[in-house]
Amino acid sequence: MPFVILVAGLDGRSLLLEASVLQREDHKIEESLSGRALLQRLAEGGGTLAVLGPELPDITLPELVRKIRASPVTRRVSVLALVPTSEPLELDAETAQAGANAVLRRPLDHSHLDAWLSKLLSVPRRVEARVAVSGRVVGTPRSEAAGHFVGLSLNLSINGMLLASPVRLLGHPDVDLEMDLPPSLRLKALGRVVREAPEVGWPYLGYGVEFLYVPEESLGTLMRLLSGSPRHSAADADFGIHSTLRRDAWIFEILQPVPQENGWEVEIRRCPRETWRPGSAGPFYVVEGPTAQDAIAQARAFVLGLGS
Repeated sequence: MPFVILVAGLDGRSLLLEASVLQREDHKIEESLSGRALLQRLAEGGGTLAVLGPELPDITLPELVRKIRASPVTRRVSVLALVPTSEPLELDAETAQAGANAVLRRPLDHSHLDAWLSKLLSVPRRVEARVAVSGRVVGTPRSEAAGHFVGLSLNLSINGMLLASPVRLLGHPDVDLEMDLPPSLRLKALGRVVREAPEVGWPYLGYGVEFLYVPEESLGTLMRLLSGSPRHSAADADFGIHSTLRRDAWIFEILQPVPQENGWEVEIRRCPRETWRPGSAGPFYVVEGPTAQDAIAQARAFVLGLGS
């Protein structure tokens, strides 16, 4: 399925020419003229992968990556940096340390570029799954003095929800949400109304809500709900993690293998050491193997080989 690829700091047309996978799968390139414009587009939910270069008029490449990773709205976006040969080698390490999934040097090996793009684009196919779930939602708009309303959730993803509201929510407000979902699950989140959703029928008004902040306990519950295996106790939850590895300033979560048509797939997630809690890491990479054990071994080898 096609995705929007956001580009800043490099020529988007050249990327499309260099990356045959983008042409073959009909992904759309959307170019931002500055780092600030890219951050705004990402905050609006504009893309799942950012491809960045150093030709930015308002910010350095590492600082832009740090800002992407610092925001709860954008930190789960995959980031690929493409750096010209003329740039100092220190830029690669600083950009990777800031949180880029990968830093590649130009001129590019086209097969290597395609492989990275394919991997990074396969992550949102997994983690952006949306699950139909109907539950009671108590909302409190922060921009109004009208008090609470009681509506329904119609579906959920890791990034947001479709809300059926009995009241009109004007001006894209931020809303404190408390959700009671089957089976006996309770979630809290701060969300922002980002669109009207006419697909929601009378007597409700429909809104697409993007999560700005989800408390740690609620985030774990949400992830388990989306994985299809909700648990009632956070104490014994494993968040689907097979094992973890520490590399420099990062904790990597290696998730449990998932069967695919031609083998097994393992997702790798990553989070800074100082903020890591089980299940809090964001998407990083996906590896495959002919067996579950091979896929786990490939994932460990990939993490241990980073920066070497």
